[in-house]
Amino acid sequence: MKGMIDKDMSTDSNSSKSRINSFGIKLLVLCFWIFVWDILCRIINQELFLPSPKSVIYTTLVLGKSAGFWFSIANSFIRIILGFFLGLITGAMLATLSYKSKVIYEVISPLLKVIKATPVASFIILALVWIKSVNLSILISFLMVLPVSFSNILHGLQSTDDKLLEMAKVFDIGGWKRIKAIYFPAVMPFVVSAISIGLGFSFKSGIAAEVIGRPANSIGLNLYEAKLYLMIKELFAWTVVIILLSVLFEKVMMKILKYYGNIQNKTRNS
Repeated sequence: MKGMIDKDMSTDSNSSKSRINSFGIKLLVLCFWIFVWDILCRIINQELFLPSPKSVIYTTLVLGKSAGFWFSIANSFIRIILGFFLGLITGAMLATLSYKSKVIYEVISPLLKVIKATPVASFIILALVWIKSVNLSILISFLMVLPVSFSNILHGLQSTDDKLLEMAKVFDIGGWKRIKAIYFPAVMPFVVSAISIGLGFSFKSGIAAEVIGRPANSIGLNLYEAKLYLMIKELFAWTVVIILLSVLFEKVMMKILKYYGNIQNKTRNS
């Protein structure tokens, strides 16, 4: 018993050290690229073309004092995340139907390939004919995430171990128990991949849609105005905000999925 406790403590200690080392490496990498940015800024010596990291951080802090700054972030974030989740859920549903029926796959597949191959700008311009600019980022984020979600989750379902499915059939295990014990473990790595890739696509495409559609009180409108009036520091500041939003939300999603995965493992082990 004592040996098991010592082993668990040793494992937790090693895991903690590994996380600290990983964080330290990432911090050093970040510092390196900020240093490179600062060197390039000094070489160019023109804030109009490349502002320094210090001035961009200061500009971001100044913008942060305005209520409109946070209102724009909230509006854009909600719309993009709504489109992301709609794309993820719809892709999962279509993947499940395609896994069950070859006919449905043959019907859906060409449409998703067209969506995947069509340039984002074409979708944005066409969509502006049909919908209001305020809803544009929702639609574009949805369309960009849909094929990613579909293909990843379908591959996950297709990678399910046939022997486990056969065993479940022999022992008459069906419904929720089969999904929970066999399909979830097989699909979850592909869901994680779909979320990681889809989030990047949704933020980039959603902001691009806002830049073209220019809805009021949005990150895209602020980016457009910063570029229009050559406010380069503000342009960089808003770009940093977009990157931080995307990265932070991805981290939150990964933490939730990891927590859920740990609960599933504990349930299976018990």
